[in-house]
Amino acid sequence: MNLPEVYSLPLLGGETPAPRPCWRFGILCFTLFLLLVPAAAQAYWLPLTERLIADGFDEHHLQMLFSRPEVRFEPLTMAGKISLLASKYQDSSSIPGPVNHNKVYKGYGNSRLIARARSYMRENRASLKDASARYGVPEEIIVSILLVETRLGRSTGRDLVFNRLASMAFCTDLEPIRPYLNGAVNPANEDNARYWLRKKSDWAYNELKALLNYAALNGLDPLDLRGSIYGAIGLCQFMPSNIFSYGVDGDKDGRIDPFVTTDAIHSIANYLQKHGWQGNIGREDRRKVIFAYNNSTVYVNTILAVADRIRGRAGAKR
Repeated sequence: MNLPEVYSLPLLGGETPAPRPCWRFGILCFTLFLLLVPAAAQAYWLPLTERLIADGFDEHHLQMLFSRPEVRFEPLTMAGKISLLASKYQDSSSIPGPVNHNKVYKGYGNSRLIARARSYMRENRASLKDASARYGVPEEIIVSILLVETRLGRSTGRDLVFNRLASMAFCTDLEPIRPYLNGAVNPANEDNARYWLRKKSDWAYNELKALLNYAALNGLDPLDLRGSIYGAIGLCQFMPSNIFSYGVDGDKDGRIDPFVTTDAIHSIANYLQKHGWQGNIGREDRRKVIFAYNNSTVYVNTILAVADRIRGRAGAKR
C-alpha cells in the first residue's frame, strides 16, 4: 500500500541554520532547539488543545502529548477527503448511479485466501460458535469481514492514529490544507468544500476524544496505537467511538481490545446485531446491515461473496 507523505511541524524561524565550526555555538543551538520545539508544537496545536481542555481533558497531559516529536500535522488525509467530496457532491441534488451487485474487490476470491479463512474458522471455532449463537450472525460473515478488513489480523494498519485524527480535527478551516488540494477546490465548489470540511473535522474531533479516553481507560500510550488512514484500529477496524458503542470483552479478561481475536469476533457480531441482523435474515436485509459496517456497495458485495466461498456456496446469488 502506498502511504501518503508525512509532513513535520515547521521549526521556529524557518530552516535550521548551517552548523558553525564553534562547538560552543553548536551546543547552544542544540539546547535552544530542545527548548523551543516543544513550545512551537504546543502553540501550533493550541486551537485543538484548548477545545479538548474545554471538554474536560487534562491540560498538562495534553501539553506533554502534543509536544512529543512523534506528533505531526498530516494534511494529506483531510485534503484527499475534501478533494473527493467537493468534486463528487457539487450540490444537494446529486443522484447516485445504479447499484452494481456484482462488482467485488479483486483478489478476495483467491483460493489461497479462502483456504486461509477456512483454516482461521477451525482455529477459532469456539469463539466464532459462541459469538454466532449469542448474536445470530453466521460465522462465515464474521470471518469474511475480518478477511477483507485486515487479512484476518495480518494487516491492521501502520498509520499513527492519533496524528490522523488530530490533523483532521485541527482542520476547521481550508487554509491548513489548501496547498495540498491540487486545484480540486475552486470558487464554484468552495462553499461545498467548507461544508464537508466542518463535518469531517467535527467527526474526527469526536473520534480523537474517544481515542484519548480509550487509551486512558486501558493505560495505553495513544501514540502507540496504529491503524488505518482514517483512524480505524484493530482486527475489526473499529473507529475509537465504536469500541465504546459496540466493543465486547469476548475473552472476559476485563478489557475490550480490538487487537485480540476473541474480542474482535464478538465485537463484529455485536455491531451487526445492533444494526439489524436478526437470525436468518434475507439477502437484501443482510446487504443493508453490512452496508452500515462500511458504506460501500462493492464492500458489501465482497463480504457476501467471500462468505459464500468460505461455506462452499460459490454459485450463490450475491
